Amino acid sequence: MAKRTTSPGRRLAVALARVCAENRCRDVVVLDVRGLSPVTDFFVLATGTSPRQMRSVVSRVEDAGRDLKQKPFGVEGTETRDQTADTRWILIDYVDVVINVFCDESRHFYDFELLWGDAPRVNWQRGWKPRADLPSPAPEGPDAQPPTAP
Repeated sequence: MAKRTTSPGRRLAVALARVCAENRCRDVVVLDVRGLSPVTDFFVLATGTSPRQMRSVVSRVEDAGRDLKQKPFGVEGTETRDQTADTRWILIDYVDVVINVFCDESRHFYDFELLWGDAPRVNWQRGWKPRADLPSPAPEGPDAQPPTAP
């Protein structure tokens, strides 16, 4: 059996799960469906907070994918008949990794965690420091002022 921790698909799934979490998605899960699914190796599941936020996350995921030299095979769910229609589920297909950003209602309705209950969960948070938890960079330049205490 191949080592499960070193695949390029796993690294991509972990990186993009982190992008989802850093952009306010809730309940981010990575499922390892290798050997269970004939279409992909990893599912990233995330719950968005609003249609606008979901579209923003998808844009950030695509940017991060480009930074990692990955181009999506397809993106579904971002186009609506009119701009007032609700975004329920957006899918980004990187072939080995499929990102699913759901609204809360659709996440519960489709219940991928139950559907793929045999799939191991990937610990995408190991060694990760959310951007919000990182210290702010020190001010630079001749006019830089050190932060003052409140």
